[in-house]
Amino acid sequence: MKAVSTIILAILILLAVSSGITKILLMQQDVNFFGKYGFSNPILIIYGLVQLIGGLLLVFTRTRFVGAAIVAITFLISLVVLLMEGNIPVSIATVVATLLLGVIMKQSWPPAAR
Repeated sequence: MKAVSTIILAILILLAVSSGITKILLMQQDVNFFGKYGFSNPILIIYGLVQLIGGLLLVFTRTRFVGAAIVAITFLISLVVLLMEGNIPVSIATVVATLLLGVIMKQSWPPAAR
């Protein structure tokens, strides 16, 4: 079970970090997608930085709870935009990832005890 948890954590870290980097670099797909819903380039960069920081905080046991919470919030924002776009398959994957972040938060609670 520990190995499965570690693999899930690694996947979530990869998702958060890579998603953040694509926004920071203003990849055209992200600019076009989020731009339709009012995200300017500076807002998209800040959003990407928040995702990147959250993903990096997931790496360390002491900051894992906060990192999971930050990434979950950014994923929920993306979920709203995905649902507005009507992209159900990616929305489902985003819900699953967010639920897994919730599991990590539960496992990491209380954050001060670690």
